[in-house]
Amino acid sequence: MFKERTFIIVLFCAVLTVSTIVLQYLNPTQGFLDGGLIAAILLTIWVKEDIYTQIFGIISFISIAIASFYPNDNVSRLQILLEHLFPAIIVVITTFSVLYIKRMYLSMESDERQLNALFEHATEGIILTDKTGKIVLVNPAVLSLFKYEMKDMIGSPIEMLIPKRFHQHHDHYREGFYNNPSNRTMGHGRDLFGVRKDGIEMPVEISLSYYKQKGEFFVIAFVVDITLRKKSEAILLEQKNKLELVTSTIKKLNIELEDKVEQRTLILKEALQQLEISQMELSEALQKEKDLNEIKSRFVSMASHEFRTPLSTVLSSASLIGRYIKEEEQPNRDRHIKKIKESVKHLNDLLEDFLSLGKLEEGRVEAVIVSFDVREFAEEVLDELDAVKKPNQSITLNFEGDIQFITDKRLLKNIFLNLISNAIKFSSDNGKITVAIINKNKLLQTVVEDSGIGISEEDQEHLFSSFYRGRNAVNIQGTGLGLHIVKRYTDILQGTISLKSELEKGTTICVELPQLDD
Repeated sequence: MFKERTFIIVLFCAVLTVSTIVLQYLNPTQGFLDGGLIAAILLTIWVKEDIYTQIFGIISFISIAIASFYPNDNVSRLQILLEHLFPAIIVVITTFSVLYIKRMYLSMESDERQLNALFEHATEGIILTDKTGKIVLVNPAVLSLFKYEMKDMIGSPIEMLIPKRFHQHHDHYREGFYNNPSNRTMGHGRDLFGVRKDGIEMPVEISLSYYKQKGEFFVIAFVVDITLRKKSEAILLEQKNKLELVTSTIKKLNIELEDKVEQRTLILKEALQQLEISQMELSEALQKEKDLNEIKSRFVSMASHEFRTPLSTVLSSASLIGRYIKEEEQPNRDRHIKKIKESVKHLNDLLEDFLSLGKLEEGRVEAVIVSFDVREFAEEVLDELDAVKKPNQSITLNFEGDIQFITDKRLLKNIFLNLISNAIKFSSDNGKITVAIINKNKLLQTVVEDSGIGISEEDQEHLFSSFYRGRNAVNIQGTGLGLHIVKRYTDILQGTISLKSELEKGTTICVELPQLDD
């Protein structure tokens, strides 16, 4: 049937095309005859195959192109070409338009077939009802599910698929959905049931959707039989109850066992805690003893050298002074008196370091916060140290920033004295020492730089330890407490200290202190 219709349409198009071409040849001046070619192309819209539209389009375009070369003495060649150009364009446009329309219809038919296949072969039941609740359309899955024939369901109320005991409430639910339609899953915690033609009820799951067509309201219901799921849920619930019973019994046994374990664990925990405490106390005692022995060793080594040398100097000078009794020997007496004074000062410095360390170890050093002129304070410290400078040594003070600063003046003075006296001590004659002080943004930065003997990288790791001295400084007087005390004072003032040094190139120490509140 379909092939016969296609043959008739193609035959008619062929006759129309040939007739038009013959008439054009016989009457080349009659341009309206091109309409026959266009009509033949348009008729191919009823034939599914695109090849026929393409063939008649090409034949029509070629025939018009050939007709433009027919001889005509009354009309110029350019005019003939222009007269046939418009029909040629119309033929091309018509051909492509027909091809586009045919493909669009084919696409629509394909979509319709897919939609029908989806509806017909869906495993879920699909029911379409109108606004009165009457069934308009169902798919085969619904017929199989509820055991009805198509003729029995179309036009019947949807309540035929609902158990009678739910009819009264269902009317209310249906009206509520019509008044406030939305895509939703029905039930919301309630068990839903459907009834088959033989009266047997079954649990179902229903999802609702809706659409409007030509002003008519339609509802789509998707129905799934969940009988097997409900049976599985019942089995799982029974197993869950049994498991809970077993779990409850085991839990009681576990509680009793846990109580016993907890009691024994508590006893064991207390024993372990006592053991840990004893072990920590023993470890701390051993460490303290080790540290103390190390400090004692350093102290004995230092004291044997640092105390013996000045005491020997005092004894020697005191003995020699008695020999110079003549007036002209006064310079010799003065020289030995100076040695005694220097030795006594050195011993006094040693004792001051020991006292400072003792106070720090006992925690008896507290910061007394005051506001003072930091520039004037630095100049006073340098004046005080002027007497201990080596020959031709120079100390340069560079100050920048605010004049006033708030901190412990006594501890800061001790820091300055230790740092600058170390720079003097470890620098050679003619050495240059620079003291740079920057007081900005409530931060006091002090940098002491010398060009002395420097400190090796190995010694730098231990310089802030008590009684530690660099290996290249064993022949220079000192206790090894200066930088240790400076570090402790800096910590009390909530500051930081850093050091850079290189052997034979000097040392730079930087102390940064924040301004403290009064």
